[in-house]
Amino acid sequence: MTQRIAFQGEPGAYSHEACRIARPEMEAVPCRTFEDAIEMTRIGETDLAMLPVENSTFGRVADIHHLLPASDLHIVGEAFVRVHINLLALPGTRLEDVRSAMSHTMLLGQCRDFLRRHDIRRVTGADTAGSARRIAEIGDPAQAALASELAAEIYGLEVLARHIEDQSSNTTRFLVMSPKPDLTRRGDHGMVTAFVFRVRNIPAALYKAMGGFATNGVNMTKLESYMVGGSFTATQFFAEIEGHPEDHNVQLAMEELGYFTSMIKILGTYPADPMRN
Repeated sequence: MTQRIAFQGEPGAYSHEACRIARPEMEAVPCRTFEDAIEMTRIGETDLAMLPVENSTFGRVADIHHLLPASDLHIVGEAFVRVHINLLALPGTRLEDVRSAMSHTMLLGQCRDFLRRHDIRRVTGADTAGSARRIAEIGDPAQAALASELAAEIYGLEVLARHIEDQSSNTTRFLVMSPKPDLTRRGDHGMVTAFVFRVRNIPAALYKAMGGFATNGVNMTKLESYMVGGSFTATQFFAEIEGHPEDHNVQLAMEELGYFTSMIKILGTYPADPMRN
């Protein structure tokens, strides 16, 4: 029986492309919201979920940091996907025939130079793949979409121009989520451990909590704060470190972290993606 992986968005979305790249053997299942993708995986309708967490141009996906700790899912992998933006139109359309391009507002903002150069008007759509589907339905050669090549394949559109994004390094990072943790050591580029914590209400608590990682030689690659519970004073931190929870230096650092925190929750241990560096 083919395993299934859930993603948020319509077929042809960049999250769908991430599923194709990271888990090509699995059937990708589109979901309306992040919550739906998490719930389908939590109850066993799908085996994994593919969730975007940050983009190199636009920063973190804020909703995900709030959803992960309460999701009952575990991070078992990561995937970095280059966001290549393409101009898609009806088959046989010439570039000079295109008068407007529809896409998510973020993608429209990433192709300003190309659109200005070709005098193409920007039209805001709900999302990237949905815009490609809409252009296929409209059937007007003067209207195009900005989306992935996968979307062109799915909706029968032609790629008029490839990789038209202004920033050639634009990349989105995804987390692969599972109902069960996987603590096995795997991959060829080391392990990463992700966790959330809240510091105790004492002076310099965060400074002291971080000291254990420095003194034990544990490299912290990410530390982000965000408010929880609608309070301006309740702050939770999302952190990632290089290493495995069974590593001696990681154990010492986490033990020291415990002295200065009111909550620690491990979200997952997973192999570092080769594109991480």
